[in-house]
Amino acid sequence: MAGALCHGDRVKIWLVQPALRHEPSDHNLEVIRGHLRAVRADIAPEDIVLLPERFELREHGTLYEDAMVELARELGCTIIAGSHREPRGASAVNTGLVIDGAGTILGRYEKLRPYGAERQWVTPGTLLGEITIASRRVLVLVCADFWFVDLVLRASAPPDLIAVPALSVTRQSTPDYSRALWRHLAVARAYEFGSFVAVSDWSHRSALPLLAPAGVAGFADPTPRDPERLFQPLGERPVAAFELDFEALERFRADRRSRGFYFRDE
Repeated sequence: MAGALCHGDRVKIWLVQPALRHEPSDHNLEVIRGHLRAVRADIAPEDIVLLPERFELREHGTLYEDAMVELARELGCTIIAGSHREPRGASAVNTGLVIDGAGTILGRYEKLRPYGAERQWVTPGTLLGEITIASRRVLVLVCADFWFVDLVLRASAPPDLIAVPALSVTRQSTPDYSRALWRHLAVARAYEFGSFVAVSDWSHRSALPLLAPAGVAGFADPTPRDPERLFQPLGERPVAAFELDFEALERFRADRRSRGFYFRDE
């Protein structure tokens, strides 16, 4: 499925980590929209915006789809629209959309491995989020799905970008433990598969009814030589942009392939 992303080798991905509420109102959408409006002048048509998991808790008809189409048009770029709970008969699935800047739906994805207590409200999905945006392969893995390497291996080709809409939680007294786990996993996935990894999440200051949110948003890039730049967290920032240098990514893959160290020959 082709999208609005330009064929150029460098674009930006915009990640968000807002303080949200676990309630069925328009509060979360307005918070996210406010942060993105603040940087709207810097968002280019070829950029991608990644939203977090389950920020939309209202379940009224096509409300989620209509709101995400409107947001994509407002921003004028492609959005990976987080996820929401979509009722399906007697059950429901955690699912989301990819929409270009013209408001065209490019693809859909579902959460295949719901986490813990979430299984009380949704059933496992079946649709792996493989989507081509222009010439680039994107794999969308909703939160806990990112922890299952078999889902990455199920993709028909190595993804250029693994996008993770998350609502991370922690059982610890601080978010540090979960953040370290996510950071190491993101770097490992990026290095092993020769892919960029992008995570948007709820801020650790968000309000959840059971476990505390961890706030693990950030960007993993396997191409830098500086180890401090392999993973760049959002920290306390509600929104940040990271460059997707696909030329550097191809050089990284070529180097690994030349040493017989790339996981899949092409």
